[in-house]
Amino acid sequence: MKTNGGAALIKSLELEGVEVIFGLPGGAILPVYDPIIDSPIRHILVRHEQGAGHMAEGYAHATGRPGVAMVTSGPAATNIVTPLADAYMDSVPLVVITGQVGTAGIGTDAFQEVDTVGMTRSITKHNELVTRAEDIPRVIREAFHIATTGRPGPVLVDIPKDIVDPTNPNSAMDWYWPDSVDLAGYNPQMEGDPALIEAAARLILASERPVLYAGGGILKARAAEALTALAELVDIPVVTTLMGRGGIPDDHPLCLGMPGMHGNYTAVMSMQESDLLIALGSRFDDRVTGKLAEFAPHARIIHVDIDPAELGKVRRPDVGITGDCRLVIEELINAIKIFGTETQPDRSSWRSTLSGWQEKYPLTYEQSQTGELLKPQFVLEQLRDNTPDDCIVASGVGQHQMWTAQYWKFNHPYTWINSGGLGTMGFAVPAAIGAKVGRPDRMVWAVDGDGCFQMTAQELVTAASERIPVKIAILNNAYLGMVRQWQEMFYEERYSEVYLSPDLPDYKMWAEAMGCVGMRVESPEDVLPAIQRANEIDDRPVVIDFRTDAREKVFPMVPAGKSNSDIVVGE
Repeated sequence: MKTNGGAALIKSLELEGVEVIFGLPGGAILPVYDPIIDSPIRHILVRHEQGAGHMAEGYAHATGRPGVAMVTSGPAATNIVTPLADAYMDSVPLVVITGQVGTAGIGTDAFQEVDTVGMTRSITKHNELVTRAEDIPRVIREAFHIATTGRPGPVLVDIPKDIVDPTNPNSAMDWYWPDSVDLAGYNPQMEGDPALIEAAARLILASERPVLYAGGGILKARAAEALTALAELVDIPVVTTLMGRGGIPDDHPLCLGMPGMHGNYTAVMSMQESDLLIALGSRFDDRVTGKLAEFAPHARIIHVDIDPAELGKVRRPDVGITGDCRLVIEELINAIKIFGTETQPDRSSWRSTLSGWQEKYPLTYEQSQTGELLKPQFVLEQLRDNTPDDCIVASGVGQHQMWTAQYWKFNHPYTWINSGGLGTMGFAVPAAIGAKVGRPDRMVWAVDGDGCFQMTAQELVTAASERIPVKIAILNNAYLGMVRQWQEMFYEERYSEVYLSPDLPDYKMWAEAMGCVGMRVESPEDVLPAIQRANEIDDRPVVIDFRTDAREKVFPMVPAGKSNSDIVVGE
């Protein structure tokens, strides 16, 4: 069947099961936008290309399927660089299609030309410039395969205008669809080495102070149920990193919560005092380890990761297993059952130590009083307790992100969407929109800071026009809160360029101007009614401006460059 490159691209996306594309047209990609009219794929028109990328990320986080974004060349490609880097750091499966100037113009500094492939090489799992129309189906098939297998990640496909333009001879081709994908050298190892799994099982059964250190790889591998089964089998406590929240239900008796720079005391110290860390889909991030030389000094290490490059990158494991987390955990469970759990040492002293820490060092704050500015922790508790148990919550980056990770109860996997590795301000609003598109059956809240909100709030116009009823809680403390906290604690209260103003802009009026319902809440007694009203609105986005106390700081905190043993639990 004769066709053209643009039609072949859309047909390829349809065959990959793509339901939605987040994008913004422009000159170089314009020919592809014509066949979209006749396609069943839903296209969501964003207001900025960065929003397209983060929406695709939110969609991928919530559904487990690859998110797809499509933008034009030049500044559009540079605008989507941040989401690509974000997805690369957090192992999010994306396929991003960028337009490029015609093949004859490449390298001539043509209008809106940038070297998109060169620019994104270090922040994509794979990228490719397609120069022949007949290669489009193969490249798209390969892009989805690479993005979703092994360690997930973003793949970029750069397509010159002439090979998708039906009026150009370079676009003519015969339609085909590859039956399979054969990529030389790309063969992710899924199953763990049996000898290494046996060695890991022996270490687990011999340890006296073990901790399961569960990272975002647990969720990427859809291994939450397997993780819980392993924890229960060996009766070992679990810490869930910022990217791994929900990997085991927070209300599970073996869940210790989040470790790291702003983790709770018990989770942080359990790792520090353990004799065995079983790292599953986690990468020993600097925000978790603190001062690396003093991190978990007595612990032997079992490290399981789909990416062999992670094994030994930061901390050399005693047993390093390359493989899919879910499969390796299932194999580990079988090995432990063969050996028998009755050989484990008495861990009652370890359990007593952990419960003692939990009792002595809970998360605390001073309650909001009538007439005072709201405590952000109180707002989060009210949100948590008055939304469905499986509500999806997205966050931006900063204090509000840490408070959400601390105070929300993640009893279901795949309900926490945030920017972990890159720490991208402005992530929450578009990511929440993408999550709601992917899971229209779920309630979706975004918890944002006033600094983050101002970066990507325009995407609420997208949500309003597309009838995507996300709900946004702005914790408005009139500051770049995390920066202010550091300046207060480590720079002698020399507040340099962190004040934003509580009233400029007027968030309620801004929300209404974007087609949303806008509210402002200033007193504790008004928090719950506002949340209840927001929950009842399901035909448009809602934005609530919660006026919060700028003096509140995120604790516990491990100061930068310090050992986790130096954790500060409060003022």
